Amino acid sequence: MLPYFTGQFGNAASQIHSFGRNARDAVEAARETLGQAIHARPQDICFTSGATESVNLAIKGLFHAGGKVPQHFITVVTEHPAVLDSFRRIASEGAEVTYLPVDAQGILDPRLVAGHLRPHTKMVSVMAANNEIGVRQPLDEIGALCRKHNIFFMTDATQAFGKTALNVQSSNIHLLAASAHKIYGPKGVGILYCRRSRPPVPLVPIIDGGGHERGLRSGTLNVPGIVGFAKATELALAEMNTEQARLQELRDALFEMLQRGIPGLRLNGHPEKRLAGNLNVSIPGIVNESLILALAADVACSSGSACTTAAVDPSHVLKALGLGLAEVHGSVRFGLGRTTTRAEVQHAAQAIVKQVQNLRSQGAG
Repeated sequence: MLPYFTGQFGNAASQIHSFGRNARDAVEAARETLGQAIHARPQDICFTSGATESVNLAIKGLFHAGGKVPQHFITVVTEHPAVLDSFRRIASEGAEVTYLPVDAQGILDPRLVAGHLRPHTKMVSVMAANNEIGVRQPLDEIGALCRKHNIFFMTDATQAFGKTALNVQSSNIHLLAASAHKIYGPKGVGILYCRRSRPPVPLVPIIDGGGHERGLRSGTLNVPGIVGFAKATELALAEMNTEQARLQELRDALFEMLQRGIPGLRLNGHPEKRLAGNLNVSIPGIVNESLILALAADVACSSGSACTTAAVDPSHVLKALGLGLAEVHGSVRFGLGRTTTRAEVQHAAQAIVKQVQNLRSQGAG
């Protein structure tokens, strides 16, 4: 990224001189890399400021492209707030939106999608992997259903990108959102894959002012961020299989150590169909915020989505799994990543068990 902050500072949209063309070439090379990562054509990759903007453009853009005719959309109650809030917005403007439930392990049954299709259903939106409990959804089955009924299929792949295999062709995905920072790339850059053929997805842009990105998203491109996203993607894909196997081993070791030291601890989500680096558990007898604060100087963990940490409402994802309020308020999410070591996992487990015991003994849970 460094050269594009300094010596190669050209604007990728200014192609009459070499400075702009160099920037454009870097952007197009990145577009090629990111397209290959999901088996997409590079011209179908639109750069944005992140997945939140991408899902807003996909949902609102598709709705506004439909005009005044009745439009029905299907999504899932456990989606990220960016998706749910975007659907609430278009619902306030006249769209019909169906929010489907998940089972006790967080999985959406494709048959439930089939049962809620209508003649004017325009899009189904299902996230690839959940940000709180790591559960992976059956994209292939839902995509096949959408293909059969000629319905657009969108997935928020923010958590899954670079960590699990994604193929927009075989999964019949028309719209896909991702962010660079989830794979150790720079913050503030993302993509929206928008299929331009067989059939093309019609989107009305939500940002106007110059017609950049083939008319989908105006604004000067973040060339260093885009270059960084592509490099982070290369690194993530090169080590994906070995790294995910390593993380799964560490995650399972952490879970086993916590189970041994904390009576009554339970896993939230599916035991197998989930991301390797995610562990979400409910701990009886404590309130998660008390535990998080007790660990804050040494262990980083959370009680829900990092995008809703200012909210006092309990996790909508865990409530959707059927957990009671005590279980929801006693839930903690741990994320394991590229720098996590076995020694850190052992240290974290010991610290967590110790603090849970302290909180329970003090009645401070």
